[in-house]
Amino acid sequence: MARRHRPLLLLSAIMAVLTIISLGGVLLDHRVLDGMPIWAKPLKFTVSFTVYGLTWAWLLSLRHRAPRWGWWLGTVLAITSVVEVAVIIGQVVRGRRSHFNVSTPLDSSLFALMGATITILMIANLVAAVLVLRERQADPVGTWAIRIGLVVSAAGLGLAALMLPPTAAQLADVATTVAGAHSVGVPDGGPGLPLIGWSTTGGDLRVPHFVGMHALQVMPLLALLSRRIRNQAVRLRLVVIGGAGYAGLVALVTWQALRGQPLLRPDGLTLGAAGLLMLGVAVAVRLTLRAPARRSPRVAATDVTAAPEPAPEPSALETR
Repeated sequence: MARRHRPLLLLSAIMAVLTIISLGGVLLDHRVLDGMPIWAKPLKFTVSFTVYGLTWAWLLSLRHRAPRWGWWLGTVLAITSVVEVAVIIGQVVRGRRSHFNVSTPLDSSLFALMGATITILMIANLVAAVLVLRERQADPVGTWAIRIGLVVSAAGLGLAALMLPPTAAQLADVATTVAGAHSVGVPDGGPGLPLIGWSTTGGDLRVPHFVGMHALQVMPLLALLSRRIRNQAVRLRLVVIGGAGYAGLVALVTWQALRGQPLLRPDGLTLGAAGLLMLGVAVAVRLTLRAPARRSPRVAATDVTAAPEPAPEPSALETR
């Protein structure tokens, strides 16, 4: 770990400490904001950024070209992440919501600062992803797992933009103090899943945002698990199938959220689409795993029926 990106490792260390502080806040501070413990949002963000920093420190260590570019991009990711969480925790201390809050000039300025930092983070994340995508690793399976994870996670990060436009109700209310929303079809702050707060009465855009972003961890883990299979071609196909299935899952939960449908209350249309996705992945995996078995009998038959090689003729020295 010492050879990896120090600012990103420092980011993860800071976020790990803030995770403990936020957890203490959840347990000891009984204030509620938007129907959730007020420290729930810092807890979610600090856990996420702890993993994010470690993942990017590892990814940038895989690069061999333009190391200075990688260092600066990683540093930008670390700084913008710290600023984002600092605003969130600062607003919690004040007892105010951080996201979409335009109720006062100070709150508006802080939300604008968060918007600017997350935009910079997204751009740096995209450029760093392109640099890592260009690298070839010794293991092609790992290379493709990282590539797919980077693309899907960048898409998941970009899905946060869907939360920024004001809702129709907010546009109709000239005195609104909120601009933007996590939920679709229902106001923010309604009934939600414990601790994470995802809406249980309407769609929630945080679901595809979360699922998409963490492809960066899921895909390399899938490549690691596939090492039990000796055939590298099979491993590669399985990772590609897994990546396609994961991308399909992100698209599915995005579609579900945009239709104003809670994650845990899918309708028949959503269940049908999920079933087709699972069936397609299962069939592809089955065909991939069976393919080597179909070839092996022919190889074995060839080995058995092959004519034995003629014995070498004795040399002149051996005939004497």
